[in-house]
Amino acid sequence: MNNLLDPAVLFFVFGVTAGLLRSNLEVPPQIARFLSLYLLMSVGLKGGFSLAHAGFGPQVVASLGAAMALSLLVPALGYLLLRRLLSRFDAAAVAATYGSVSATTFITATQYLQTQGIDFGGHMAVALVLMESPAILMAMALASWARRQEALGAA
Repeated sequence: MNNLLDPAVLFFVFGVTAGLLRSNLEVPPQIARFLSLYLLMSVGLKGGFSLAHAGFGPQVVASLGAAMALSLLVPALGYLLLRRLLSRFDAAAVAATYGSVSATTFITATQYLQTQGIDFGGHMAVALVLMESPAILMAMALASWARRQEALGAA
C-alpha cells in the first residue's frame, strides 16, 4: 500500500485520470521544466553517490555494459518487429518508447525493494541514466534511415 502512496505513482495516476476525464489541466512550462531538471539531478546525484560508495569494480562495469547493450538491443529488435505492422517512422517511435526506461517505474521498483528489505546495487541509478539516451538516439537513427529509404524509393 505504501508504494501506491509514493508521489511519483500518485502523479502518474493523477495524469492518467486527468487524461481520461479529458481535463484541460496544464502544468505551466516553468514548473514542468523545473520538475524535469529536479528529477534528472536527483537521479544523477543518487546514482553518482551510489557508484562512489559501491566502487567501480568488474561487476558494476559488467552490469552497466549490459544496461547499455540492452538499451540499444530493445529498440533495434522492436523496430525489426514493428516495421512489418507500422510505417517505418511509427515503428522507430514505438521502438524508442519501449527501449527507453521509465523513471517512475524505476523509482517504484527501488522503493518496493527497499520496503521489502531486498538489497540491490545502488549503481542501478547510473544504469537508468545511461539507458535513457541510447534508445532515443537509436530511434533518431532509425527514422533518418527510414527517411533515406523513402527518398531512394521515391527517386
